[in-house]
This record gives sequence, C-alpha cells and structure tokens, in this order.
Amino acid sequence: MAKARYFLHRSGIATVADDSGLAVRALNGRPGVRSKRWSGRPDLSGQALDDENNRLLLEALAAHSDRAAAYVCAAAYADRHAEFVSRGEVQGAIALEARGNNGFGYDPYFLSDELGCSFGEASRETKELVSHRGRAFRALISMLNSYWNERAGS
Repeated sequence: MAKARYFLHRSGIATVADDSGLAVRALNGRPGVRSKRWSGRPDLSGQALDDENNRLLLEALAAHSDRAAAYVCAAAYADRHAEFVSRGEVQGAIALEARGNNGFGYDPYFLSDELGCSFGEASRETKELVSHRGRAFRALISMLNSYWNERAGS
C-alpha cells in the first residue's frame, strides 16, 4: 500500500502497485519481499543476479529438510477516496536443482504443488493459471468492481 500511496501522491491519479516474493518456511519467510535483492549484489543484474540469489537460497537450505515455500503477492489500489489490498499465493517447495528454462528468478527451483512441476518447466500460460500475481490481481479487480458498482448504485 505504501507504494500505491506514494505514486498516488506524486501523480494525483489512481494507482495500482504490487510487491511479491518467495517465502521459504525453513528460512522464516525469507527472502520475502526482498527476493530480487536478497543476495545483496548491486553489481549484478539479469541472469547473473538470479543465479546468485538461487545459489544463496540453496546454500541457506542445505541444512534443512523442510523445503516448503510459497510465492506471495500483495496488490494494492489507492485513489483519493478508497484503498484496497489483495493477496495471492501459490504453494510449493524448493527443488534441489534447477528444472526447466522458463520464467525468471527462482522459477526453475520452485516446484508448484498445483502444477506438479517447477515454474521453470511450465509454459507462461500454464504458470499464469496459478500464479500469485494473477491471483492477487484477479482478487483486486473483483474488489474494485464491487466498490465501483456500489458507488454507481448510490
């Protein structure tokens, strides 16, 4: 919500924002919202940064048998009259090695419970069916439709 409020204040127009991350149970929810920057390597970008983040993830999980994880997204809307936040999640586990070449970030290591494969193995269209962002934004759209319908009826 802070991001949506900030850009609403800067622009004066209704704003949608989101934050997402990988939450690993054995790591107390880390890397979480800082997933993209978890390795602390501002000198890296693109695939090199993804590789370093994944290396750190596997290293941090090496001593843990619990590999349960979830991708989580919070999507927010703010205008001058209302604010809404929705949450989307997809459950899974972290694989011991990369599987597939699709997606980005942690996708080759994230084994989706619902899909029975890693996000790296899933096509974009298949991943979108269960994705945390898709779920968060579909819920946000539903909230906004209800809100606007109520306002139109008043």
